Amino acid sequence: MAKGYNKLAKEIIEHVGGENNVEQLQHCVTRLRFYLKDESKADTEYLKNLAGIVTVIEASGQYQIVIGNEVGKVYEAILNIANVNNEPTEPSNHGGDNKRKPLDKFIDLISGIFQPFIVVLSATGMIKGIVALLGVFGLNETNSGFYAVLNAVGDGFFQFLPVVIALTAAKKFRMNIYSALAIAFALVYPSLSDITAGEPLYTLFAGTPFSADVYTTFLGIPVLLPPGGYYSTVIPVILAIWFGAKVEKGFKRIIPSVVNSFLTPFFTVLVAASLAILVIGPIATWGADFIGFIFMGIYELSPVIFGALVGGLWQLLVMFGLHWGLAPIGILQISEQGFTPILSNSGSASFGVLGVLLAIIVKNRTRSVRNIGIPATIASVFGVTEPGIYGLLLPMKKPFIIALISSAIGGAYTGFFDVVVYRIGGFGIFTLTNYITDDGQLTMNFWHRLISFVLVTVIAFTIQMFMKTPQLETMNGEKQTINHEESEKVENKI
Repeated sequence: MAKGYNKLAKEIIEHVGGENNVEQLQHCVTRLRFYLKDESKADTEYLKNLAGIVTVIEASGQYQIVIGNEVGKVYEAILNIANVNNEPTEPSNHGGDNKRKPLDKFIDLISGIFQPFIVVLSATGMIKGIVALLGVFGLNETNSGFYAVLNAVGDGFFQFLPVVIALTAAKKFRMNIYSALAIAFALVYPSLSDITAGEPLYTLFAGTPFSADVYTTFLGIPVLLPPGGYYSTVIPVILAIWFGAKVEKGFKRIIPSVVNSFLTPFFTVLVAASLAILVIGPIATWGADFIGFIFMGIYELSPVIFGALVGGLWQLLVMFGLHWGLAPIGILQISEQGFTPILSNSGSASFGVLGVLLAIIVKNRTRSVRNIGIPATIASVFGVTEPGIYGLLLPMKKPFIIALISSAIGGAYTGFFDVVVYRIGGFGIFTLTNYITDDGQLTMNFWHRLISFVLVTVIAFTIQMFMKTPQLETMNGEKQTINHEESEKVENKI
């Protein structure tokens, strides 16, 4: 099997223009994400028809090759045979970087920061889900060591999320990693929050949404901290590392090279960490509150419409990488208020795909459809929808629309009943425990989530069953799949 991955990896590298055309390579749950120096050198049509590749997408400044569940193994095979950069740094000029649209740059930045650890964040969230499930049976930190240990294992990553973000942001902004970590550790230093003990000296901006109590000052500058400090926060550390990278570059230019190695980190951390606590953190916190206020305002204006839009459009957002604009807001809301409706409304999307795929494999018994449909259906149960979408639904066209409509109904349902998610973890069916409260209560929030999964699947399945039996359509009539052996024969003939 490893030999097969190596062959596929060789084909991919060759047809993206060679390793010299690859400025950076990352991967997510199902996709290889290339930053190419010149995308015109990539043979997209060849790659789309290559066995082992679901499809190719050019979006958000990235050349994305959708592999499916085996993406990790293909990624490792590429690293084994090709000398490519796999660090999430900011590419210098991929695909004409200076001509990219602002939205593409923003999505690229956000995905570059969150993408490297999102799977681990999801995994630890699943552990927190198990802890919540233990709470259903009456276990807690005071009566169960098993509960206490698992709670620490699951909660630690999210609590110290600013440190993880500092690591990926430092690579993205091209800053010394350890200087960035020093700034992040200062933000989450345990005794920092102790300064809010006692009576406040005075209150800033009293009577406004930005009202803040001041307990101490730094050279006359008020020290403002959000409730609970900067644990689990997102925006403050991103801005702090961005600012730190600017400061570091400035000191590198003016400090003599003979003392640059230790004086640059000294001044960088001193200035950037101090200003992160005094200025950047408070401003970022107000900004985060404002963003949350806007989204919750839209949600409260019409939870049903909001849910339908997020649920129905989620698969389209994922296809083009635009979901990275909403996912961090969901993380932000969980860190700020302990729950979010955004990621709840998007949760039905994979079950719309699941229902349609189930109907397709029941009605269409052709080998080509079932070979794609059966594993894609299983993957959809666990939240991985790309194989089904690109392998069947998009080529068949109408089933994809049915999946989106069904998912929109699911989003409207969760919006109507104010379903929220308390943590991030898992995909598909594995997200169910995220709807159990932190104290282990199985409220209607959990049951409405379960009902919505079943509802969306049944609606999508039923509609598709009443539709004409879909055929696998392609632009050229029949998909021409190129396998590794055939491609080698062609190369030998040439």
